[in-house]
Amino acid sequence: MTIAVLVVDDQQAVREGLVALLDLLDDVDVAGSAANGEQALGLARELDRLDVVLMDLNMPFLNGVEATERLTRERPDVAVLVLTTYSDDESIAGALAAGAKGYLTKDAGRHEIAAALRAVVAGQLTFGADVSRQVAGALSGAKPRKEGLPDGLTAREAEVLGLIAAGLTNAKIAAELFIGEATVKTHINNAFAKIGVRNRVEALRYAERHGLHAQR
Repeated sequence: MTIAVLVVDDQQAVREGLVALLDLLDDVDVAGSAANGEQALGLARELDRLDVVLMDLNMPFLNGVEATERLTRERPDVAVLVLTTYSDDESIAGALAAGAKGYLTKDAGRHEIAAALRAVVAGQLTFGADVSRQVAGALSGAKPRKEGLPDGLTAREAEVLGLIAAGLTNAKIAAELFIGEATVKTHINNAFAKIGVRNRVEALRYAERHGLHAQR
């Protein structure tokens, strides 16, 4: 029997790309697609057969965490597999607390997504490689710096700023943190917007001013 999947992502190109990718898998049937959490809940109520919701997190109207929480309450027979750009600790913890059974970043390839879909349908928790390292670190008691961060920075954004201050390129930051370069760019863009800087030189000065040193 094929796996019935609902694709949820607010970016049309990403959504259509995921649908096209999943259509290539023999054991997957795309049951529908949605642009936000509200649409996803509406479709989940209408679909008689639905096994997995492939859920983005940062969406308008109803974000992925809130949609996951409501979906798992209304349709406990459906597994939520998060597929998002964000791999910071707060996003992972929020999704898992809401009831997600798996967490991948958008660096994941077709085979990794397919394996994760099969895993959550089988009742298993599954994580992408970079997310697994963070979850393992949290379980072992290695806690990221969370408190005392300025301007609403997350622990991961502060860590990336510290590595920028240490002179690392995006590629080297990605290797240092075991995440993809696209994820690094997202953290940098979010951090720059929060702290009001426009380039790496200004970010370096900010990091030095606020004591955001790389933990290596």
